[in-house]
Amino acid sequence: MNVKILITFLLLPVCAVAQGFAGLGTQAEGFAMPAPAPQFDFPADHGAHPDYRIEWWYLTANMTGPDGTPYGLQWTLFRSALAPETTEGWDSPQIWFGHAAVTTPEAHFATERYARGGIGQAGVQADPFTAWIDEWQLAGTGIDRLRLTASGPDFAYDVALEAQGPLVFHGDGGYSVKSAQGQASYYYSQPFFELAGTITLPTGKVDVTGTAWLDREWSSQPLAADQTGWDWFSLSFDTGNKLMGFRLRQSDGSYYTSGTWITPDGHTTALPDGSFDAEPLATTAVAGRDIPTRWRVQVPSRDVDTIVEAVNPQSWMDLSVPYWEGPVRMVGGASGVGYLEMTGYE
Repeated sequence: MNVKILITFLLLPVCAVAQGFAGLGTQAEGFAMPAPAPQFDFPADHGAHPDYRIEWWYLTANMTGPDGTPYGLQWTLFRSALAPETTEGWDSPQIWFGHAAVTTPEAHFATERYARGGIGQAGVQADPFTAWIDEWQLAGTGIDRLRLTASGPDFAYDVALEAQGPLVFHGDGGYSVKSAQGQASYYYSQPFFELAGTITLPTGKVDVTGTAWLDREWSSQPLAADQTGWDWFSLSFDTGNKLMGFRLRQSDGSYYTSGTWITPDGHTTALPDGSFDAEPLATTAVAGRDIPTRWRVQVPSRDVDTIVEAVNPQSWMDLSVPYWEGPVRMVGGASGVGYLEMTGYE
């Protein structure tokens, strides 16, 4: 069997996470399911939840160099379980998958790692917090002060992160509904990181500063069977307000939306289905696909009506399971920066 095919087969549940369709709407018999009114337990909940099928630690950053050039950074650690249990050694059903990327206005660099649980190659420790796969690592004494290191064939980064605000919880106290049928996940974020460090490109090292956003999410069946992909935005306005919003595309052409409005002090307001809207305005030919890279984002209840565009429209994650992910900027109606992830575009 072809090695890539074998790896894809072994990692199919994780690949479905990265792609945002194909496996996330399937039944998850035997796994725990999210329930309303969650009671989070920190620092334990910063760690892994092996009785749930799917989980991720997802960090994105908007950065600038000394000359004002914008850069983007992504680091993601996915966990997916073939069975709801934890064992040691090669028979562990826990599978790990890592993505790392750096984006410039002219180039996009991305790479990936695979690991099987139970042998120490990848994992997450809650206290002190450490998330790793091979030599890639996101670690600190707590979740509010971290160091992130990763590298690929043509890039690397080493950055320090310090939170300037509280954790925020999406949906109803961290219970985030994803469909009219009621599929859901547990979902919280730390969107208030300040960042400083270096990125290494083929042209050399660049000192960078900026802001970062960490997402934490776990579930066992977060999508409905008729949902085919998502468009997810994390936006930081120059006013200090922040917005998380997504639309989940459905096979009949409609979509389900959700979001969270976040004030500078961390107060949140949930945006239920229909309260957040993202309308594609222009597409770019990317990897043989037409990908929307310019959007109109609206939140009428907050008087938000802004144009969001990609810093680099060619931010294609050309990995085992491909998708689009890259930094964005607001160019009309408001000012600020953010990140956009789009999955399921064939």
